[in-house]
Parts: sequence; structure tokens; C-alpha cells
Amino acid sequence: MNIIVVFPKIEHAKSVRSILLKSGYTVDAVCSSGAQALRAANDLDSGIIICTYRLSDMVYSELHEYLAPRFDMLLIGSQNQIQERETEDIVTLGTPLKVHELLQTVAMMAEMSVRKKKKRKQKPKVRSEQEKRTMNQAKLLLMERNHFSEEEAHRYLQKRSMENGAGLAETAQMIISLIGSEM
Repeated sequence: MNIIVVFPKIEHAKSVRSILLKSGYTVDAVCSSGAQALRAANDLDSGIIICTYRLSDMVYSELHEYLAPRFDMLLIGSQNQIQERETEDIVTLGTPLKVHELLQTVAMMAEMSVRKKKKRKQKPKVRSEQEKRTMNQAKLLLMERNHFSEEEAHRYLQKRSMENGAGLAETAQMIISLIGSEM
């Protein structure tokens, strides 16, 4: 799990990092500005941003707006600041910060992030029209040459794709090249 800690006072950010490190988490970046956090986030796939209401160059809502949707945010602030938050998809913790609440919240967010990542991977890939035509052409060739049903041709493509570690469209293109040159 990638974690970026952003507080305007770097000492506060380092304190939070220290708490997380002692509990087995890895902190990828400690920042004092939103711009630094965004640069750090650009180098990562996904993760959690832990920040306070006001940073040295922006407020949390601006940082949230600029972040890629694959990042979750934990906002730490006063009760007034938390109640004023503009978006519902930000997790909050009130001050004074309690260590066990921080750790429980980060654990919960990490689990949610893992589940989101699994869901993203499970979504079927949207194929272009060209990829669909290529796959259909390969299936037709397999059906004609090997007397497969369409379902058998599709399964054959899937199996070869997995064996070769290639995508379905790429495998279909290989089959077209191989079978097409024989005809």
C-alpha cells in the first residue's frame, strides 16, 4: 500500500510517518505542500494521501481534485474543518489525533483500496472495433480450418492467449498471420 503524508509543518508529517512505520506500513513520501504530494502520487499506481485541511500551497479539496481517482484521502482536522468538507468520499479523523484511530483507519482504507483494485482488474476490457474484427476473423479462420464451433474457437484463443502471456487481440493477430499464410 502506497502512503503519502502531507502536512504544512514537516515535523508533523514526520511524526505521522514514524507512527505508521512502527506499525509496519511503508510511507512513500513525506511532503509539506500539495504540489510535492501530487509529484509523488504521479510516480505511484494508487494509494492513500494523509493530509490536513490547509497545506502550504492549497487546501485539501484542491489536492483531492487534482489527484487521480485511484488515490484515497484521509483528512485530519478539527471538528469544524471535518464538518465543512465538500466531498463525501474523503475519510476524516478529528484532532487531537489518537494513534489507534489513525492505525485502524489506515488499515480500513488499505483494505478498501485492495478491494477497489481487484474490482478494477475484474472489469472486462473494452475492445476497439479493430480488435473485435481481428478476433472475429481469427475465430472464423479457426472455425473453417479446424471445424470449431464459435465457442470452441473463442476458448482456443483464450487458452493460447494465457499460454503465451499475450492479449486476446494479439493472439488473434498471430493466428491470422499463421493460418492466413497457409491458405
